[in-house]
Amino acid sequence: MRIYFDYNATTPLAPEAIDAVTATTRDLFGNPSSVHTFGQQAKATLDQARSSVATLIGGDPLEVVFTSGGTESDNFAIRGVAEALEPTKRRHLITTAIEHEAVLNTVKALARRGWRTTILPVDQSGIVNPDRLREVITDDTALVSVMHANNEIGTIQPIAEMAAIAHEHGALMHSDGVQSTGKIRVDVRSLGVDLFSISAHKFNGPKGTGALWIRRGTRLQAIQTGGKHERNRRAGTENVPAIAGMGAAANVAVAKLDRESARVAALRDSLETRILQDVEGTAVREGTTESFHWSFRQSIRFTDCEVIEAFRDAP
Repeated sequence: MRIYFDYNATTPLAPEAIDAVTATTRDLFGNPSSVHTFGQQAKATLDQARSSVATLIGGDPLEVVFTSGGTESDNFAIRGVAEALEPTKRRHLITTAIEHEAVLNTVKALARRGWRTTILPVDQSGIVNPDRLREVITDDTALVSVMHANNEIGTIQPIAEMAAIAHEHGALMHSDGVQSTGKIRVDVRSLGVDLFSISAHKFNGPKGTGALWIRRGTRLQAIQTGGKHERNRRAGTENVPAIAGMGAAANVAVAKLDRESARVAALRDSLETRILQDVEGTAVREGTTESFHWSFRQSIRFTDCEVIEAFRDAP
C-alpha cells in the first residue's frame, strides 16, 4: 500500500475544486473581459473566487490579483516593488537563507542588475531573529521578503514583528505564504504585510493558479504588460476554470481550517513522541511552540510501515 505524505509539494484536488473546474470548463467559455452575457458570467465566477480567496487570508477582494502560481506571485511582488521604487534610489533588498528559490533566484537576478542584497541567516530552529533584520535594514531598503512558513521544516516566522521593523524604515514587507495558507489560520492584516503570495495547489486547488494579495496603496509595477486585466496589475486573459477551482478550494479550507489544523498538529505531536521514544539519538531542538526540528546522530530511513505505525494511535 502506498501512502502519500508529500502535501508540502502538492495536494490532491478537493472534490469541490474538481466540480468547479469541470463545470466552468463546460459551461462558462466566455472571456471575462467581454461585456456580453457570456463574458459577464465568467467575470462573476472570477469575482466569486476572488472573494473566497480574500476570505481565506483576511483581505479585501479588490486586493487579490490572480497569477499562475506561487512562483509568479513571488516574482511579481519582488520585481514589481523593485521596478516601482528604483527611481526613488531605494535599491536594497533583504530576504533569508531558507526562502524558496522563487524568492532567492529573483533576488539574485536583481543583484546582477546592481541591487544590493542581504541574506539573513536563521538559528538552529530555522527562525529568523528580528534583531538581525534591525542590524541590516537601512533607509535605502525597498523590500523585506520573508516566508511565512518554511516548506522543509515547518518553522513559522515572526512576520508581524519584522513587518513593523520594515515599515519603521519606509520599506515594504512581502511574505511567501504558499506553505501556510490553507493549513493554518492566516490574516494578512494582523501580519502587517504589504504583499502576500499564495498557490492553489498547496490547499487542494488546481496547479497553475495562485494569487498575490497587494495591500491597497502599495507601490507596485506590473511585470507582465498587455491588456488591463486584474485592475491593470497582471495582463492576460484569466484562467477562469482554474481560478474557479481555487475559489472552491479556498471555501473548503475556510470551513475545515481550525479542525484540520488541530488534527494535523495531533498527528505531528504523535509522530514526534514516537520518534523520541523509539529512535536512539534523537532530540528536539529549542524553537517556537509552532515548530520543531529533529537532530539525528545517525542516518535513519523510515519505511511507509514505520511512519504509519507512528500515526496508528493518533486521533
